[in-house]
Amino acid sequence: MARPLRIEYPGAFYHVTARGNARQNIFLDDEDRLRFLAIMGHVVSRFHLRLHAYCLMDNHFHLVVETPEANLSTAMRQLNGVYTQAFNRRHKRVGHVLQGRFKAILVDRDSYLLELCRYVVLNPVRTKTTRKANTYPWSSYHATAGVANTPPFLTTDWLLSQFGKQRAVAQWKYRAFITEGIGQHAPWEQLQGQILLGSERFVARLAPGLRDKRLLKEIPRQQRFAGRPTLDHLFSSRSRTNHTRRNETIRRAHLEHGYSLTEIARAVGLHYSTISRIVNSEEGNETRHRS
Repeated sequence: MARPLRIEYPGAFYHVTARGNARQNIFLDDEDRLRFLAIMGHVVSRFHLRLHAYCLMDNHFHLVVETPEANLSTAMRQLNGVYTQAFNRRHKRVGHVLQGRFKAILVDRDSYLLELCRYVVLNPVRTKTTRKANTYPWSSYHATAGVANTPPFLTTDWLLSQFGKQRAVAQWKYRAFITEGIGQHAPWEQLQGQILLGSERFVARLAPGLRDKRLLKEIPRQQRFAGRPTLDHLFSSRSRTNHTRRNETIRRAHLEHGYSLTEIARAVGLHYSTISRIVNSEEGNETRHRS
């Protein structure tokens, strides 16, 4: 099984999901959900996490987590492991409850965190489990909106601060913000390399730390090259008109940044076989120069 790339640093924000093994339900009733929330409360406290939003569906869950101590993997191992044990003990089962490793997308707070918090609590609406977020009891919506007590494991200060300084006004604006999001597209169109959701500046800031991951074959290819520049950025107008520069850029795009020959061919308007010949020719030249 491929091992997902984990990028961890103090103060990182993530959208975390985990699904049931073979798409089976991980919550069979409300007692399971309450047990999961209790375990999550312990994990948030023990690992000093900040949980900004959550939603429990029948066969998966969503969390928006901030990690002041760069310990997401350790915390999620505890959460998923303890819940699996509790679930199997209660239902007299054995084996996996969750499907493989959890999925974590690193999120740019300034560009996407607010939208992502809305996406999470609107998940029951998108799946037609309910028509409105305020009728679904197993998300952070009610506590953030001010219509239910805030559990100790949930942090609402940052989210509400985006809507004003007065808490009651901020809660009212938050409720309107959630309603406005019904029917809107999910933010995943801007996802890069399956694991990064943020502005170009955000991705560029993380790129140096990703370069040493590119040789780790057990990590999916798209994730290893998550911080790479776009093909439009690589092939500037100057590099397109100068054949020598263009060929050098084609080679870099393939060998350094992991773009496929087909992707490069599409970007520069050349046939696949031409791109292949350029790459192979450059490789041969480099070998001859070294010898």
